[in-house]
Amino acid sequence: MSARFDILDTPLSGLRVLQRKPIGDSRGYLERLFCSEELHALAPGRHIAQINHTLTASRGTVRGMHFQHPPHAEIKYVSCLRGEVFDVAVDLRHNSPTFLRWHAELLSADNHKTLVIPKGFAHGFQTLTDDCEMLYFHTAAFQPGAEGGLNAQDPRLAIQWPLPVAGLSPRDASHPFLDDNFAGLTL
Repeated sequence: MSARFDILDTPLSGLRVLQRKPIGDSRGYLERLFCSEELHALAPGRHIAQINHTLTASRGTVRGMHFQHPPHAEIKYVSCLRGEVFDVAVDLRHNSPTFLRWHAELLSADNHKTLVIPKGFAHGFQTLTDDCEMLYFHTAAFQPGAEGGLNAQDPRLAIQWPLPVAGLSPRDASHPFLDDNFAGLTL
C-alpha cells in the first residue's frame, strides 16, 4: 500500500504539514484525512479524542489564537473542507528557539493540506473566502479550565494577516496582549 500522505516540515520544530493524496477518477476522489497507522510518529502514544467542525460565514473573520494549558495540551490536525483559510500556529514552548514565532499555511479544499500543530502552540485562522468549513482532530478533549488564548492582533506576535481582521468573537478580542512576564508553556 502506498502512503496517502507526505509529511513536510515547517521552519518551526514539530509543526508539520500533511499533504494529503486523493485518489480520483471521473467520478471524483477518495481522500484519507487521518490514519493512525501512517501518522503514528506525529503523536506517539496519543489518539484522537475529539473531532470538531466549524463553519465561518464571512471572509476576513479571524478565529483564535487558542491553546490548552498542560496537562491538557493537545496535538491538532487542522484541515479546510470548503473555502480557503490563512492558518496560523504560534510557538509558545518555554525555552524553544522559535518562542513566539508564528508560521502560516494556506489551507483549502483544493490544496489538500492539513496543518499538524504540536502541543505548546496556539492556533488560529483567517478566512479568505466566505463559508469556510474546517475540520479539527484533537488528541485531548476540550477542558474549559485549561483554555488559553492570545490576542490575534498582539503587536509582539506581529502576525501578518492577509486581510483586515474582522469578526473576532468577544472572547478572542478580550485576550490581553503579552507582556514581558510571559515565559511560555512548560510541557
